[in-house]
Amino acid sequence: MIMKRTSLFIFCTLLAGLTACSVKKQLKPDAGFLKVADQSFADAASQYKVMMKRLPADRFPKTYHAATDKLETSGSDWWCSGFYPGTLLYLYQQTKDQVLLTEAERILKVLKKEKDNKTTHDLGFMMYCSFGNANQIAPKPEYKDVLLTSAKSLASRFDPKVGCIRSWDSKDSDFLVIIDNMMNLELLFWATRETGDSSFYKIAVTHAETTVKNHFRPDYSSYHVINYNQQTGEVQKKRTAQGYSDESAWARGQAWGLYGYTLMYRETKDKKYLDQANHIAQFILNHPNMPADMVPYWDFNAPDIPDAPRDASAAAVMASALLELYKYADKSDAAQYYDCAGKMLKALASPKYKAGTGSNGGFILEHSVGHLPQKKEVDVPLTYADYYFIEALKRYKES
Repeated sequence: MIMKRTSLFIFCTLLAGLTACSVKKQLKPDAGFLKVADQSFADAASQYKVMMKRLPADRFPKTYHAATDKLETSGSDWWCSGFYPGTLLYLYQQTKDQVLLTEAERILKVLKKEKDNKTTHDLGFMMYCSFGNANQIAPKPEYKDVLLTSAKSLASRFDPKVGCIRSWDSKDSDFLVIIDNMMNLELLFWATRETGDSSFYKIAVTHAETTVKNHFRPDYSSYHVINYNQQTGEVQKKRTAQGYSDESAWARGQAWGLYGYTLMYRETKDKKYLDQANHIAQFILNHPNMPADMVPYWDFNAPDIPDAPRDASAAAVMASALLELYKYADKSDAAQYYDCAGKMLKALASPKYKAGTGSNGGFILEHSVGHLPQKKEVDVPLTYADYYFIEALKRYKES
């Protein structure tokens, strides 16, 4: 068993090296926008200093309500809890501001206990976006232990009969899986690279395979939720809980799929995942309802377009995904992806979407949509919009 794990670890290490070598010559970033990006990092750091002063010691930011000047917060068990420390750490990398690192390290101590949380599929968001970033900046045995325990907790939700990690807990006859869950697989790949234990890798691949088979329509748009029969693994229902309708293309759901299959190709080098990511990208970028500034409406099929709310969070996730996908794509697609990601970021960094310093409760971006059908978090700032915006700016700067 030790020899097998060691061999697998060596294989994964070599594969990671091949992945890095496969990245083609990068396209050239806009020199003028690089200055805007640096200013955005500085502005974002100022914003998060505003936020940290308002944040209760054991709470995490969710959103901000301008009408009442209220900062809405959550406990560490909320699926978005990892984005606040994750953003702080990204900003520390760019600014070297020790205040940001100190605050990130403080809030990580509050978040740490969630490594044992087996009631959620969102441990990738919660723990890899936070402790994963921290471990990249300054590796520590403590961080590795948190991440590995988190991966084990996430893996405990996998059902081999269904071939997926359970997303939302429900009655026994249902097994609910959402497209968002593709984002949590990165934690499992890390666990295999770190330990040589292939079980994490196999779970991630099996989940991705099942999702390709059942989540996507012929045009490569995706449903939000698939309800499987836990006993047989058969699909019972396909729906879109946070979108306009079951058959509509909820914008952030499309973004999760794009990002998820891009990382699947990075981690496996299996071309079918690259093909899937390319198909999703083409659906998004060529959709007739994509606005000129590339910040999508909350749902591509919203009935009140062009008056429907935009979703800055979806644009941020898309931009970050495209700034990785272009490295693997052929020349013409790469140019399109890079150009569109740049347009998204330029829009998000403009006053139309980026809040003025000292406003917006300390959040960076305005105009995101969480769950419009339930009238929750509509046209407000959201922590994951901030996180993926900063990640995308970072990727653009490094391209």
